[in-house]
Amino acid sequence: MAIVKTPMGDLSIFADAGAIVAIEYGRGATLSDSKSSQASPLLENARKQLGEYFLNRRQKFSLPLSPQGTPFQHQVWRIMQDIPFGETLTYGALAKRLSSSPRAVGGACRSNPIAIVIPCHRIVATAPRRKNIAQGFALGGYSGGSGPETKKRLLRLEQAVGFEYSTISDRATPV
Repeated sequence: MAIVKTPMGDLSIFADAGAIVAIEYGRGATLSDSKSSQASPLLENARKQLGEYFLNRRQKFSLPLSPQGTPFQHQVWRIMQDIPFGETLTYGALAKRLSSSPRAVGGACRSNPIAIVIPCHRIVATAPRRKNIAQGFALGGYSGGSGPETKKRLLRLEQAVGFEYSTISDRATPV
């Protein structure tokens, strides 16, 4: 396990068999089956890449990943990894790609064991409306860190879709 300090708080990084298996919010986090607490080149590389991300010097991660999940969750997580830095996709749009439901996609997001690197924060409830842009869009939930507030901060870091996120509501307002 390795710990990296970030503007969102500490992140605990877990690896097994040469791949990242979890990134969790908090120090010492909860992955009970962590095989090793020894620092390794892989954990140091993950710590470095996360540090670069939070300094806005990295937009894509290049780490071997081995998340535990169902085949459906793996499909959702693969699509999330293809969403470019600074962009978002709605639960509904992702569900449509998989002939599934937005609720099932939300469940896969909640089960994502590798926060930030598998960017479930880029999945939002509704997209900005061009016709009525002042209404913004709903962000949806986030199970990591401080919940939706952490999601807003990650999207703000990425300057996703050109919106500034309010710290008061789950609605975005145009910049």
